[in-house]
Amino acid sequence: MKILIIDDEPQIRKLLQISLESSGYEVLEAINGTEGIQLTKKETPDVILLDLGLPDMNGHVVMQKLRTWFTAPIIILSVKNEEEDIVHALDNGANDYLTKPFRTGELLARIRLVLRNVGEEMPKLLLQFDDLTINIELHEVKLNEERIKLTATEYDMLVLMAKHEGSVLTHQFILKSLWGTAYQTETQYLRVFVAQLRKKIEKNPNRPVHIITESGVGYRFQ
Repeated sequence: MKILIIDDEPQIRKLLQISLESSGYEVLEAINGTEGIQLTKKETPDVILLDLGLPDMNGHVVMQKLRTWFTAPIIILSVKNEEEDIVHALDNGANDYLTKPFRTGELLARIRLVLRNVGEEMPKLLLQFDDLTINIELHEVKLNEERIKLTATEYDMLVLMAKHEGSVLTHQFILKSLWGTAYQTETQYLRVFVAQLRKKIEKNPNRPVHIITESGVGYRFQ
């Protein structure tokens, strides 16, 4: 599979090239947004690793241009760790966001996850996460083989998160998906429902292992 790196830092590109090629990926490189867009059209990579601080144009702009036709995963790699940048990137088409410096092992795991999600063309009717089982066909959730009772909203929220396993879902995305655009700013409303859901599916709601908080951004299901 082809992975395109769009980053102007040669040291980062070299590090990524070594790690990715040793894992069996074909690596393409672009040093700015313009070259990255052109290379994407020519080579159609399976994943793009995109830096936000490019010399010719903002990485957000690059992603907006790519998303008019490119549907494969885009993972942001950036030194920017402000909530505004992360939320903006995820809401505008990024599949994931890693802050530099990052561990190459974690990046490779994120790449495998987005590729796996893309490869699942048929909808899965049974989702299994260690002690937690979600049977979409039967509309049933079990914890350690025991059925647990969820409200309709709690069930919809759990399925939404589980179907995006490993990806960060922003507050705005979850609110819009479950309640519509009128609720996109009601983050406190969302926290109440997440807390209720955690009490039912987590062994210790204060130390969750399934619904992980991404501070100031949203939640990641694992």
